[in-house]
Formats: sequence, structure tokens, C-alpha cells
Amino acid sequence: ALWEKASKAKKIDETSTPNQSAAASGTCTSHVQLESNLQLELVQAPDAECEPESREATPTPIDKDAETSDADDEPMEADLEALEPDPGKRIPISMYAVNDQDRVRRRYIEMKPCQPKNHNFEYTNKSGVDRRFCRAWFKEFPWIEYSVTKDSAFCFVCYLFKDKTKYPGGDAFVKNGFRNWNMKSRLKKHEGEVSSAHAEAQEKYDMFTTPQTSIRESFASNTSQYKALYKQRLTWTLKCLRFLLHQGLAFRGHDESENSLNKGNFLELLNWLAGNFEEVDRVVLKNAPQNCKMTHHDIQHELIKCCAQETTKLVIEELDGGHFAILADESSDVYQNEQLAICLRYVDKKGRAVVRFLGLAHVQDTTSLTLKAAIEQMLMKYNLTFAMVRGQGYDGASNMKGNANGLKKLIMDESPSAYYVHCFAHQLQLTLVAVAKDSGDCTWFFQQLAHLLNALGMSCKKMRMLCIAQAEELIDALELEEVETGSGLNQEMGLGRPCDTRWGSHFKTVNHVICMYGAIRRVLIKIGKEYHGAEAQAALTILTPFRSFEFVFMAHLMQEIFGYTDELSRALQKQDQDIVHAIELVDITKYHLEGLRTDPGWDD
Repeated sequence: ALWEKASKAKKIDETSTPNQSAAASGTCTSHVQLESNLQLELVQAPDAECEPESREATPTPIDKDAETSDADDEPMEADLEALEPDPGKRIPISMYAVNDQDRVRRRYIEMKPCQPKNHNFEYTNKSGVDRRFCRAWFKEFPWIEYSVTKDSAFCFVCYLFKDKTKYPGGDAFVKNGFRNWNMKSRLKKHEGEVSSAHAEAQEKYDMFTTPQTSIRESFASNTSQYKALYKQRLTWTLKCLRFLLHQGLAFRGHDESENSLNKGNFLELLNWLAGNFEEVDRVVLKNAPQNCKMTHHDIQHELIKCCAQETTKLVIEELDGGHFAILADESSDVYQNEQLAICLRYVDKKGRAVVRFLGLAHVQDTTSLTLKAAIEQMLMKYNLTFAMVRGQGYDGASNMKGNANGLKKLIMDESPSAYYVHCFAHQLQLTLVAVAKDSGDCTWFFQQLAHLLNALGMSCKKMRMLCIAQAEELIDALELEEVETGSGLNQEMGLGRPCDTRWGSHFKTVNHVICMYGAIRRVLIKIGKEYHGAEAQAALTILTPFRSFEFVFMAHLMQEIFGYTDELSRALQKQDQDIVHAIELVDITKYHLEGLRTDPGWDD
């Protein structure tokens, strides 16, 4: 910064007196190149030839904040969702636009100080003794923050409200961080007396968080009756929002004007409540103030965000600083943007294993480093760190479970106890699909099954014919007393298309084909007789292998094998499943499958 200031001074001097500056620079070039910032003042002072320029070009020390607040720097736009929770990575408040600074402060206050209380703080050698940050300081000094990346302590209120012009310097708790863990007295010294910089920042923080004490709020205060009506209006709006959120329904309608016959779920639900309950109609919609109807989309988004924050707050309180496992998977939204879904699995206070959704993080790509940074930022947002992680659960992709640069390896480098477990049910499904594709008989069977579904499932009329055929088959079976009657028995079935990523779909399809075999054969014969052209030809083509011994045998064999594996898959997906019991279930299933291999009836 000193050299840049000096060069600017030289340029100004050259434009005003070019001859003098050229002569001076020719004499002093060797000194400027060889001397450091400190030597510049010591060496140039006795030099008679360089004295005129040194007086003009010698700069005064410049504070770093002065650089950042230079007139040439453009203020940054505030993205409240992307604010950095780690105090060691934050940018100064002065870097944001003036109109956005209060919004940024308010958002940081909502996020609360970064205090990872159960983090494994690193030891640092201080005067021959290993010392580290003391977690008890979080309770003793509520303003203190801890940066995991820099292993340093920061002051939360000074970062938000310290007056740089009135109190320049002394920014160890704001810029670089405090790391002298053997000098606890420095923390009390930072708080200082009533007139200290920290005390003034704390006063501004208190006034900012309790605005009702300010003069502006005193003038704008409303009557108690108006506040009571506002609270009722907010309550009914929240009730509608919570109902729609719980049901997973859309809020907005295509036309929300007064003359619209369908204004969307939110407005229609609020209108229904107002039309049926007088206490609701008294405070909402037409009877609400024009500037406080609380039906605008921005208000809805704010309230939805508050609901999400309160839900997550309860999850963090239930976790109570304990250990947890991370469950994560990436997918794309309707706009084809990559996003990472993160869940926490932990044992609650009642001893139950629970899984709670933590949030979605939009990522630029799906590399392991990007995913790790996204998970770390979301955990730090709730004062959680990788040191508290005791398990990882991802899919089998190389960027997730790679032993060299996978996500599980990067996290285990920071937390060796965060063991990775590939979902057992996912492994089972991948194994079944891979083995089935590697067997020629299985491949042929599922190809014929796909042709059958194409011949029947592409037309509503054909599906109706299948339903009628099922009813006729059931009537014949009841007359012969081949089936039992009762509640829940003999239900109508459909033919679902099996999918490699939809677990249990193969077993369900094969089971339905065997149960509906007679009805399917009736429909294929009827289509071949009544239809003409390609449809009739397709039905007659699939009818030949459908009635063959090979197809029927493979259907019963797949039903037997998938019967064992489907029960195992359902058991592995239970939330209260533990790994010891899971291994026992796998061994039992392998035992039954081995029994099928050694059955002496195969030779006959």
C-alpha cells in the first residue's frame, strides 16, 4: 500500500513538473528498488539529492479499512441467503451498500454468533504449553465467536457495529482474530469500560435488537387494539400457510384478481375461513387495512421462511449438541439446477434413532470439494462442525464414496470417526439389477414383460378390458370356491412398469402378472380377434411366449427370489434399523437363497 501511494504521488508530480521529477527519479531509482518501507524513511532523509521528492512521496501508514472503503471500490450487493457464518471468512460490513448494511446486520443477528460448542478445538503451543480455546468462554462472554477455519476468536457485536472512524485500530477481534488462549485477561480488556469501543458497539447492538425504545418507533407506535388485530390476522395467515405446507400444496394461482373464480389455494382457503367464521372475517381480506392484508407473495415467502427456521431450530434443540450422521444426495430441480439435500440422523433424548431434514444447498457442480464446502457451510450456519459427525450415508457414486478424493474421504480427514456406510437397501437393489442383466434368461423374461406392458398399458380401453377380465375370472373362482371372500381380499390390480431405481417394483410387477395370468391371457386373445393391424399383431406376438413354459417358470422363479429380497429391502429401510441386525438379515436371506441352489428337485 505504501509503494502504491508513492507511485501515485510520483505520477501527480510528473504531470505537474516533468523535468524535476525525471531528474529526481534518475537519482533515487536505485534507492527505491533496494530499500524496504522502513528503510525508505531512514535512508532517504540524509540524502540531499532525494530530499525534495521524499518529502512529497513518503506516505503515511494507511489502515486496511481505509483501503476497503476507498471511493474506487464498488459496494457489494447483499445476498442474505449466502452470508458467511464463519467469522474468519466474512467481509467487512462497510463493503456492502449503505442501504443494505442494516439488512445484513439483521440477518447476522438472526443467525446468531458462530459458537460451535462441541467442536474439537485445536491445541496451540503458547510459551511451551499446549493451550486451546475454552468452550466455557461462550457462556462467560456471549459476544465471542469462534472460526473453525482460522482457529481464532472474534467479537460479534464489534463486527456489526464498531465505529471505525471514532476507534481506529485495535481490531484483533474483528479482522485477524484472537489466538492467545493463555491470556484470558485480553477478553475482559476488550470489553473495557463504559466508554470503550466494545461498550459502544454493544449499546448499538441492544438498540438495534430492541427498536421499540428508539424515537422513530415511539412516533410510529400503534394502539394496543391495532396490535391485537394484527396478531389475529397473522395467526390466521400462519394457520393457512402451515396447512398448505403440511399437505405440500401450491400457494399461488394463475389468476388472483378479484373476479377470478379460482385465486389459488392460499387465497381460497383464507376466503373459506372468512366466509365460515366471523372472528376470521373481522380481521382478514376486505376488513384488513389496505397496507396490511398479509396476502402478498413476499409476505408469504417471509412467513414460510420463518416456519422453516422455527422447525430447524427445534431440530437443533433436539440434537442438543450431540453427535450425528450426515445423509446427503444431489439432484436437480425443475430448472435443472443442481442441489444438495442434507439430512441429520441422530439419537434423540428418548433413545430413538431419528432422521431430520436440515436443508437444501444449491451447488454449481457435483465435485467432492464443492459438496464438502456446501455441507460445511450449512453445518456452520447452525453452529455444527465436522468434529461432531459420527457417520456418513451417500450413494455409491465415485464423487461420494471415492477412497482418494471422494466426499467421505475429505470429511474423514477432518473427523476420522465419521465412518461411511453405503445404504444397504441401495446396494441390494443395485446387485439385483446387475445380476439380472447379466443372466440371459432373466434378460429375456423382462424383455417379454416389457412387450406385455406395452401391448396392454398404452390404452385406457385395454386397461378397462383387463379390469372386466379380472372380474370374470374372480366370479368363476368364487363359483368353484377357489378363493376366499373377506374385507380387503380380491382387490382390483394394475400392471406397474418396473424401474431399476424404484425398489420393490420388479417384485410387485411379477406378482401381479402371476395373479392376473388368466385375465391377461383373455385380454390378449380378445385383442388379437377384435383388433386389426399392428395392435392385433403385437397381442398375438406376445401371446406365444406368454403361454410358454419358460415364461411361466421364470415368473415363478423371480417371484420366489424377489420374495426373499423384497422382505430384506423393506427391513433395511426401517428407521430404527441398526447395523448388527441388518447384517443378521442379510445372512438369513443368503441362507434361504443358498437353500434354493441346493434343492435336490433341480436335478429331477
